[in-house]
Amino acid sequence: MTDKKKPTHSSSTNPYIPKGDGDEAVQAYISAMPGWKSTLGKQIDTIVENAFPKVRKQVRWNTPFYGKDDGWFLAMYCYKNYVQITFMTGSSLDPVPPKASKVEGTRYLDIHEDDVLDKAQLADWVRQALTLPGQQL
Repeated sequence: MTDKKKPTHSSSTNPYIPKGDGDEAVQAYISAMPGWKSTLGKQIDTIVENAFPKVRKQVRWNTPFYGKDDGWFLAMYCYKNYVQITFMTGSSLDPVPPKASKVEGTRYLDIHEDDVLDKAQLADWVRQALTLPGQQL
């Protein structure tokens, strides 16, 4: 009988997940997201998969990334009071995601526990991102 070690979390509640490629690594991250954040992570993952069934997935730096053949277009990260979705080419999306970044071209969407995820808008942003060059990490 194997004893599966429960993931630990940073002070921001982000899960510490070993780096890995593919859906299994991302699902491990989502499962380790605390409380309501895990449900939100599943919703985000499903929206991305529905918009782009051939999506590439990986976990690096305790962060799940979503991509296509030429690079990465989206990531998510847990903070203490919200989940942040990162759009690598967000400044080229219409409408532009609301939160600016110090990284050129990158924009964020922060989702708090009581927020309603605009699933249609997220799916539209994913579809738009697919038409833009992916980002290399």
